[in-house]
Amino acid sequence: MYAKAMDFMQILWIVLLCWTGADSVINLKYSINEEQKAGYIIGNVTKDAQTQGFAIAPRAPYLRVISNSEPRWVELSPAGLLLTHQKIDRDVACRQTSKCTVSLEVMSNSMEICVIKVEIVDLNDNAPRFPTNHIDIEISENASPGTRFPLEGASDPDSGMFGVQSYSITPNELFGLEIKTRGDGSKIAELVVQKSLDRETQSHYSYEISAEDGGDPPKIGAVQLNIKVMDSNDNNPVFDQPVYTVNVMENSPINTLVIDLNATDPDEGTNGEVVYSFNSYVTEKTRDVFKIDPRTGIITVNGPLDYEATHIYEIDVQAKDLGPNSIPAHCKVTVNVMDANDNPPVISLLSVNTELIEVSENAPRGYVIALVRVSDKDAGANGKVQCRLQGNVPFRLQEYESFSTILVDGRLDREQRDTYNITIQAEDSGTPPLRATKSFVVKVTDENDNPPHFLKPHYQEMVLENNLPGSCLLAVSAVDPDLGMNGTVSYTIVPSEIKHMDVNTYVSINPSGRIYSMRSFDHEYTRTFDFKVLARDQGNPSLSSNATVRIVVLDVNDNTPVMTTPPLVNGTAEVSIPRNAGVGYLVTQVKADDYDEGENGRLTYTISEGDRPFFEIDQVNGEVRSTKMFGEQVKSTYEITVVARDHGKPSLSASAYIVVYLSPDLNAQESIGPVNLSLIFIIALGSIAAILFVTMIFVAVKCKRDNKEIRTYNCSFFYLRRVAEYSYGSQKKSSKKKLSKNDIRLVPRDVEETDKMNVVSCSSLTSSLNYFDYHQQSLPLGCRRSESTFLNVENQNSRNAAPNHGGYQQHPFASGQGPQQPDLIINGMPLPEVRPRLVRSDLICPCSVLLLCQSVPIDRDILKCMLLLLLFKRVEHGVCRLLLLLANHKSSKR
Repeated sequence: MYAKAMDFMQILWIVLLCWTGADSVINLKYSINEEQKAGYIIGNVTKDAQTQGFAIAPRAPYLRVISNSEPRWVELSPAGLLLTHQKIDRDVACRQTSKCTVSLEVMSNSMEICVIKVEIVDLNDNAPRFPTNHIDIEISENASPGTRFPLEGASDPDSGMFGVQSYSITPNELFGLEIKTRGDGSKIAELVVQKSLDRETQSHYSYEISAEDGGDPPKIGAVQLNIKVMDSNDNNPVFDQPVYTVNVMENSPINTLVIDLNATDPDEGTNGEVVYSFNSYVTEKTRDVFKIDPRTGIITVNGPLDYEATHIYEIDVQAKDLGPNSIPAHCKVTVNVMDANDNPPVISLLSVNTELIEVSENAPRGYVIALVRVSDKDAGANGKVQCRLQGNVPFRLQEYESFSTILVDGRLDREQRDTYNITIQAEDSGTPPLRATKSFVVKVTDENDNPPHFLKPHYQEMVLENNLPGSCLLAVSAVDPDLGMNGTVSYTIVPSEIKHMDVNTYVSINPSGRIYSMRSFDHEYTRTFDFKVLARDQGNPSLSSNATVRIVVLDVNDNTPVMTTPPLVNGTAEVSIPRNAGVGYLVTQVKADDYDEGENGRLTYTISEGDRPFFEIDQVNGEVRSTKMFGEQVKSTYEITVVARDHGKPSLSASAYIVVYLSPDLNAQESIGPVNLSLIFIIALGSIAAILFVTMIFVAVKCKRDNKEIRTYNCSFFYLRRVAEYSYGSQKKSSKKKLSKNDIRLVPRDVEETDKMNVVSCSSLTSSLNYFDYHQQSLPLGCRRSESTFLNVENQNSRNAAPNHGGYQQHPFASGQGPQQPDLIINGMPLPEVRPRLVRSDLICPCSVLLLCQSVPIDRDILKCMLLLLLFKRVEHGVCRLLLLLANHKSSKR
């Protein structure tokens, strides 16, 4: 059963999570049997750590080993598998220690710590073994029963239950064995005399002593025991006590007294002289540390005592006299080495580089940058150590059971400080305390956390026009405090347009920030233009910033003046002046344009060649005037050359060749300047307005005269829409019918001919009114009777006789008088006399009839309206329409 349990343990690993008070540290425990071959998989650390919430890198290597107590035995693969590096023999590695453990500390990329403990499980692969193949003992024949003789014990490399557990001797009646446990846990056997011995009967005995371990099945080691029975000596030495225990401080000097042993022998002479010695099976290591004086039995220090190496010694001492057949006496001296505070703390930095630690400037608070292990070989208070960081640094130390971590405890900024010198001080609790320090450098690594910064947010450069394409205009510069690619800055131009053209057709920039022109600039076309330059670093992700650049194109005197006045033909202009022109007469004015600005565009006029004595020119405005009188005897033609010159450097000029003719036909008045076209236009408009005004007056007077001639007559008006809507009695609901000229005919009226006038207006006659007697059988030539309209016009006397009718003839059925012919019969139905409200859309009245209406006199308002209507072709028709509107207005007021 036990063997099966061991086989099961070989394939079983146990993972226990033990939190040590920090979320960033976990413990993993594994166990493995010894004697496993190299490459044996102890466990999958990556998987087990992830199960416990440990942050693992996304790709190998997932974990980084920062410490390994036994790199010869175990190792961690890049995939996170814990493997055996070679065959492990626990008996060699850990000897007799009860627990054999290998410790590893690994760290993830997130600086989380995983502590791994691998326990090497012992197997019973060794049998007990005695130092020699036989043991010889001399025993006096008078040794009483119960006398004990210590035997040299067997050793077993296996530990625990697989070590030596018991001894046995070949069964006999004289001797037996008693098992005792030593201070280090090992077991020894003592030979016990059980019966009295008789040398004469038997002087030699041989037995086999066996040592057995606790395995299943147990392994056994044996040795031959040879016993020689000696002739009796009267008295044997005797120690005061079988076991002595003493304490000795470590580092005690040589010859320091450990113990003074005393064994007494009552015999005299040589039989009572006692000699002391270490037992034969005392180890050489013990003999190197202690020595015993054979005469006095004083044990002193013979070598360095180190508590950390061995803190307990068990010395077997024997004493025997010098007489014949002496029987030695035995005792055990247990020496406890007392610890002294003789070891200062030892600080170990568990990092890839123990002298330089790197940490990112973006590391958050609590980020682990290194592991520190502080050890002190001393025990108790002498080995209890406290650590702290010296100085004011943005880091702190957090202590755990077996190690400490250095954490980020503040904001890191490489641009402000890129290195820190850190000193760790460890101090134990001994008296006096011992201290140790360790210094190392923390280097803050760069992150791309700063965008490029231009030295100036705005750049301006003055450039002369007509520059050479490809010439360097200026250089911009941006600095990035980051390092490496994070601080490497490149420059580009932000896409934009200048006068609807791509900015890259104007300028370009190289990666170093130098800006070049791509074309020759023209001040007259582009005086200034702006664009933006982008500075970008090479970090990931990259950061950028921009600056505005303004290019001011300065004017250069590159435009020659151009003559505009007077007009030139092949560079020549001809002007004429009166022969009798006086001094100061304005001959002409020379004007020139220059597209340049400032002094480059300011012109000065001079006469360079020709008849200069006769003319002078104003240098500013270019007016050419005569300086002399021209007589009858002088020549008739003069020639001058006028030059317009700018003030640029170098200056540019233009010239005009002017020929002046003297003409006797021209007025000698002094010209006052060029003709003002605007004034001429105003005069022309005023003349047209005057003509129109005279025309309006003429028409108004004519209309006034005609109105006076017909003032004594009334006019009957005929309506279209109202007649159609008018109804009598049962005809009130008759259908509406449009009135046409064919529906109107002339009818006679019983009135004296002297009191009426028959007026006919015919649509086919566009001339003035036609007056004729109604009894006249024939109508005017060209006027058909079907198109005629007859009006019965009463004189002023007959109108005044009927005031109740408002000036209109009263019909018989309206006044109750005898029957009387109506004024007008339409379609066989008499039209009753009404006083209608004149409406433009209801009235049919030719212009000739309207001019006879007394109710529409010509006044100022009519003249104003006629002024507008005269603009149409049919002026007469327009006047009639206006008169009708005014008449309608006055009728509505009455």
